[in-house]
Amino acid sequence: QVQLVESGGGLVQPGGSLRLSCAASGNILNIYQMGWFRQAPGPQRELVASISSGGSTNYADSVKGRVTISVDNAKNTVYLQMNSLKADDTAVHSCNEAVRTTTYWYIEVWGQGILVTISS
Repeated sequence: QVQLVESGGGLVQPGGSLRLSCAASGNILNIYQMGWFRQAPGPQRELVASISSGGSTNYADSVKGRVTISVDNAKNTVYLQMNSLKADDTAVHSCNEAVRTTTYWYIEVWGQGILVTISS
Protein backbone atom coordinates (compact mmCIF):
# COMPACT_ATOMS: atom_id res chain seq x y z
CA GLN A 1 0.00 0.00 0.00
CA VAL A 2 1.22 3.47 -0.89
CA GLN A 3 0.67 6.51 1.28
CA LEU A 4 1.28 10.17 0.53
CA VAL A 5 1.73 12.58 3.41
CA GLU A 6 1.62 16.31 2.73
CA SER A 7 3.04 19.07 4.89
CA GLY A 8 3.89 22.74 4.76
CA GLY A 9 0.50 24.38 4.37
CA GLY A 10 -0.86 27.20 6.47
CA LEU A 11 -1.74 30.88 6.54
CA VAL A 12 0.41 33.33 4.62
CA GLN A 13 0.02 36.99 3.77
CA PRO A 14 -0.36 38.05 0.14
CA GLY A 15 3.03 38.20 -1.51
CA GLY A 16 4.46 35.56 0.81
CA SER A 17 5.86 32.10 0.10
CA LEU A 18 5.20 28.54 1.11
CA ARG A 19 6.79 25.21 0.32
CA LEU A 20 4.60 22.15 0.29
CA SER A 21 6.06 18.67 0.65
CA CYS A 22 4.58 15.31 -0.22
CA ALA A 23 6.40 12.22 1.00
CA ALA A 24 5.53 8.84 -0.45
CA SER A 25 5.93 5.57 1.38
CA GLY A 26 5.05 1.96 0.70
CA ASN A 27 5.91 -0.72 -1.79
CA ILE A 28 6.87 1.63 -4.61
CA LEU A 29 8.94 0.25 -7.45
CA ASN A 30 8.70 3.21 -9.80
CA ILE A 31 7.11 6.66 -9.85
CA TYR A 32 5.79 7.66 -13.25
CA GLN A 33 4.50 11.13 -12.49
CA MET A 34 3.89 13.40 -9.53
CA GLY A 35 1.68 16.42 -9.31
CA TRP A 36 -0.05 18.95 -7.13
CA PHE A 37 -3.73 19.81 -7.49
CA ARG A 38 -5.84 22.34 -5.67
CA GLN A 39 -9.50 22.86 -4.97
CA ALA A 40 -11.11 26.02 -3.69
CA PRO A 41 -14.73 25.99 -2.45
CA GLY A 42 -17.01 25.55 -5.45
CA PRO A 43 -14.71 25.21 -8.47
CA GLN A 44 -13.45 21.88 -9.64
CA ARG A 45 -10.06 20.57 -8.65
CA GLU A 46 -7.38 21.90 -10.94
CA LEU A 47 -3.84 20.89 -11.72
CA VAL A 48 -1.25 23.26 -10.30
CA ALA A 49 1.93 21.55 -11.49
CA SER A 50 3.22 18.15 -12.47
CA ILE A 51 6.57 16.51 -13.08
CA SER A 52 7.31 13.30 -14.93
CA SER A 53 9.91 10.70 -14.06
CA GLY A 54 12.04 12.22 -16.81
CA GLY A 55 11.86 15.64 -15.23
CA SER A 56 9.40 17.28 -17.62
CA THR A 57 7.24 19.84 -15.86
CA ASN A 58 3.85 21.33 -16.54
CA TYR A 59 2.28 24.34 -14.82
CA ALA A 60 -1.14 25.90 -14.78
CA ASP A 61 -1.15 29.28 -16.49
CA SER A 62 -2.31 30.90 -13.27
CA VAL A 63 0.87 29.92 -11.40
CA LYS A 64 3.56 30.08 -14.09
CA GLY A 65 6.53 32.09 -12.91
CA ARG A 66 5.45 31.86 -9.28
CA VAL A 67 5.52 28.13 -8.60
CA THR A 68 8.22 25.47 -8.96
CA ILE A 69 7.73 21.73 -8.65
CA SER A 70 10.73 19.58 -7.78
CA VAL A 71 11.56 16.08 -6.63
CA ASP A 72 13.98 14.44 -4.24
CA ASN A 73 14.10 10.90 -5.62
CA ALA A 74 16.14 9.59 -2.71
CA LYS A 75 13.38 10.63 -0.34
CA ASN A 76 10.43 9.89 -2.67
CA THR A 77 9.30 13.42 -1.94
CA VAL A 78 7.83 16.02 -4.27
CA TYR A 79 7.89 19.71 -3.39
CA LEU A 80 5.87 22.70 -4.49
CA GLN A 81 7.58 26.03 -3.92
CA MET A 82 5.03 28.82 -4.16
CA ASN A 83 6.05 32.47 -4.25
CA SER A 84 4.20 35.78 -4.66
CA LEU A 85 1.10 34.15 -3.29
CA LYS A 86 -2.29 35.69 -3.98
CA ALA A 87 -5.70 35.37 -2.36
CA ASP A 88 -6.79 33.31 -5.38
CA ASP A 89 -4.23 30.66 -4.39
CA THR A 90 -6.29 29.86 -1.30
CA ALA A 91 -7.34 26.21 -1.63
CA VAL A 92 -6.85 22.70 -0.38
CA HIS A 93 -3.75 21.43 -2.14
CA SER A 94 -3.36 17.69 -2.75
CA CYS A 95 -0.51 15.70 -4.18
CA ASN A 96 -1.06 12.91 -6.64
CA GLU A 97 1.34 10.25 -7.82
CA ALA A 98 1.17 7.62 -10.52
CA VAL A 99 3.28 4.72 -9.37
CA ARG A 100 4.15 1.10 -9.90
CA THR A 101 4.07 -1.05 -6.80
CA THR A 102 4.82 -4.67 -6.00
CA THR A 103 1.14 -5.39 -6.66
CA TYR A 104 0.09 -2.99 -9.43
CA TRP A 105 1.75 -1.93 -12.64
CA TYR A 106 0.00 1.45 -12.49
CA ILE A 107 -2.06 3.10 -9.78
CA GLU A 108 -2.80 6.68 -8.85
CA VAL A 109 -2.57 7.70 -5.23
CA TRP A 110 -3.80 10.87 -3.54
CA GLY A 111 -2.67 12.60 -0.41
CA GLN A 112 -5.15 13.75 2.19
CA GLY A 113 -4.93 17.38 1.18
CA ILE A 114 -3.49 20.38 2.97
CA LEU A 115 -4.99 23.84 3.33
CA VAL A 116 -3.20 26.89 2.00
CA THR A 117 -4.78 30.21 3.02
CA ILE A 118 -3.61 33.53 1.66
CA SER A 119 -4.95 36.40 3.70
CA SER A 120 -3.85 39.59 5.37
